[in-house]
Amino acid sequence: MKVYGADICIDCRNFKAIQKNRGFEVEYIDITESTKNLREFLEMRDADPAFEPVKARHGIGIPLFVREDGAKTFDFDEAFSWIGQPPVEEDEIVEKFSFCGPEGCK
Repeated sequence: MKVYGADICIDCRNFKAIQKNRGFEVEYIDITESTKNLREFLEMRDADPAFEPVKARHGIGIPLFVREDGAKTFDFDEAFSWIGQPPVEEDEIVEKFSFCGPEGCK
């Protein structure tokens, strides 16, 4: 499985922490590491209709999990099932999102 991501993305950092803790291997492609990696990702993002909902909410679309047969998902549990890994447990998420609004951050 290939995983497209970037270290500036909290979900990508959480994926890498889970991967390290569980000890499985994937091909991780950091889209911010090189122009080649970014171009490869953007070509998929621009052409694949699966990205339309992501783009509609101004998202980037990472982490993106790509199975050997070309299937794509943004869902951790679906991707983990492809490689025989169990679903993500809540305590495996090392970085939680903080939500900031008029009443402060949570």
